[in-house]
Amino acid sequence: MNLILLGAPGAGKGTQAEVICDKLSIPAISTGNIIREALAKGTEMGVKAKSYIDAGQLVPDEVVIGIIKERLAKDDCQKGFILDGFPRTIPQAEALDAMGIVIDKVIDIEVPDEKIIKRMSGRRVCSKCGASYHLEYKKPAKDGVCNVCEGELIQRKDDHPDTVLDRLNVYHEQTEPLKDYYSKAGLLKVVEGQEEVADTTVLTLKALED
Repeated sequence: MNLILLGAPGAGKGTQAEVICDKLSIPAISTGNIIREALAKGTEMGVKAKSYIDAGQLVPDEVVIGIIKERLAKDDCQKGFILDGFPRTIPQAEALDAMGIVIDKVIDIEVPDEKIIKRMSGRRVCSKCGASYHLEYKKPAKDGVCNVCEGELIQRKDDHPDTVLDRLNVYHEQTEPLKDYYSKAGLLKVVEGQEEVADTTVLTLKALED
């Protein structure tokens, strides 16, 4: 089964991708991970991506698409795959179609913006060991102090409310139109994200079967 996972930053796509990966025994392919892998292995597209990254520029669509194409050609994708983080735009979706890649289902994890902002802005990480916490859902025993190593808990720049809001705005502008694109193709399944991750997983697995 060839799947695409959609959802705003912080909607929990990564967790659902892991669950589907285990259930169907197919690889979960994250755009960021495969770009890093292509860079590390020095593939043709990886070398091209490096030239843009070294110049402090965004990797252009044609290079990202080339890296995706390289990855989907590998043996472990022959029985299916999960794309997480690609496509991000209509042109990328059209390029995927032009490759002749047949997508069976597109699962969209829907979580309201206000919940995402609350979820992400409440995250804290230990500055020493990297252990993660949340001001509401996973509080440390002592405010601002790691349970594991007693290091200082900090808020990552990516989790600052202003940064989260900027990322959500980009998602709504560039990626959200994909919902309509895949709905018209009869491929879209919408999953309402729940407070408990396990409850979202139940709905995600049900969407796979529908």
